[in-house]
Parts: sequence; C-alpha cells; structure tokens
Amino acid sequence: MSEKENNFPPLPKFIPLKPCFYQNFSDEIPIEHQLLVKKIYQLWLFYCATLGVNLVACLAWWIGGGSGANFGLALVWLLLFSPCGYVCWFRPAYKAFRADSSFNFMAFFFIFGAQFVLTVIQAIGLSGWGACGWLAAVGFFQTNVGAAVVMLLPAIMFSMSAAMMAIAIIKVSPLGPGRPASSRASGRRIARALGARILLVPGRDLLSMTS
Repeated sequence: MSEKENNFPPLPKFIPLKPCFYQNFSDEIPIEHQLLVKKIYQLWLFYCATLGVNLVACLAWWIGGGSGANFGLALVWLLLFSPCGYVCWFRPAYKAFRADSSFNFMAFFFIFGAQFVLTVIQAIGLSGWGACGWLAAVGFFQTNVGAAVVMLLPAIMFSMSAAMMAIAIIKVSPLGPGRPASSRASGRRIARALGARILLVPGRDLLSMTS
C-alpha cells in the first residue's frame, strides 16, 4: 500500500514548500461523521474569513478616527488564529473522529471551548481587543457613520461564528469521551451494516455487501 501524500494546505507548484497534512473526509472519516467533520472544517473557514473582514473593518475604524492599535491587533489575530485554529482545534476534531480518540476529543473540547469564549468576546467588541464587535461598532456611529457601518459586518460575523461554535460543541459532546467506546464502535458497525443489501432468493437469504 502506497503511503498517503500530504495534500493540505493546497499550495501552487511554484512555491518551494510542501503540504503539511493529509486530509480526505471520505477516505478517513467514518461515513456517519463525515457531515459533522465537514461542518467543523467549514466553520474554521468562516472564522478565518471573519478575521479577514475584521482586519478591513479595523482599517476603516482607524481611518475614521479610531486607534491604530486595533488594526495591529486585528492583523495579529488573522495571522495567528487562522493557522492555529486549523492545527489546534480542527485537526484534533478530525483525528478524534478518524481514530475514535478520547485524547483528541478532550483536546478539541478544551481548545475549542477557549476559542468559543474568545469569539464571544470578539463579538461583544471590548475596547482595545482589535475586534469590531457590537460595542465598538455601535459606539462609533457618533464619530463616523460610514466606518461604523463597515464595522457592523464583522460584529455580525463574529456573532454567527460564536453561535455555530456553540452548536458544534453541542453536536460533538454526545460523541466525545463521555460515550463508551463500545457504543461508538457499535454505531460504526451499524452504519456499515446500512451499506449491506439483503437479496431474498427463493428458499434462502443471500447477504451481499455493497462496496
């Protein structure tokens, strides 16, 4: 069997770097969990986009008369949390469902829980955090309406990210380390059995497995 070649992140041919991870939902994730793991991956992508929009909004905030420190922090959040989010909470979730790993489930809940709290703070928009949340956006209407309107977009996106993170925690919790391993294994066997097709033949039953 040939060794699996890393394929993520996908990099252009001219860049002298190679992907760091192998990621294939249909190949590595049990079919009953593929949709959930894909949703967590899409949540990471959405959060990265939110950080990008927040950077643009912090620039508008700065141009409109706000502090340049917020723009600097927004840039740090984008450069830090985009890769760290993938490595620190998406990959543990991916590996947890791939190998039914209690350790990775625990790592996911711990780190993702901290990410959820941080995202709530970003959505609120406390002063000096480099996040265009609700308090920052609404409060800036008295200074510059145009910039404040732009700042509302990341406030909405941070709120959506926090809500989706809460839903992800609720969805993953019943499947985590608190659930007996035998139950998880039984669930996988049942799901695989759903791929079986029973053909009734006169005088006997013929069980044929579909690939």
